[in-house]
Amino acid sequence: MKQVLLFGAGKSATVLIDYLLKNAEAENWLLTVVDADLTAAQKKIGDSPSGKAVSFDVTNKEERHSYIYNADIVISLLPPALHFLVAKDCVQLGRNLLTASYVDEQMRSLKNEIADNGLLFLCEMGLDPGIDHMSAKKIIDEIRDNGGTIHSFYSH
Repeated sequence: MKQVLLFGAGKSATVLIDYLLKNAEAENWLLTVVDADLTAAQKKIGDSPSGKAVSFDVTNKEERHSYIYNADIVISLLPPALHFLVAKDCVQLGRNLLTASYVDEQMRSLKNEIADNGLLFLCEMGLDPGIDHMSAKKIIDEIRDNGGTIHSFYSH
């Protein structure tokens, strides 16, 4: 069974948690949702046999390390300032990471270690900026595929 570890059970996590639980049996996933508020994590998991909710202080390195060590994939929907804690552990433990947040200087500083360890860190994969970026790329590709040329591009 693949261990999927998701940090954060806030409002933005609902659709992803629902998707992961809906597909968990077919994909052989066990989803662990970690949140400072155990009740929030439990509500997101509901009565699904493919999920479990846990709560601990994400700044507790030993506990965080233990959960990441046992995960096959890590997803961080934590506040942006906390992603780096999770990312450092993922690099150290050889785990791939997905996050919706922008790549900041701290995350960028891990670039060589991520590459050296053959890891996949997918960042900016949320509604903002992820879908914005993917939609822009789709439009740019369509213009180029149809022989068009782009002279400038602005995103607001």
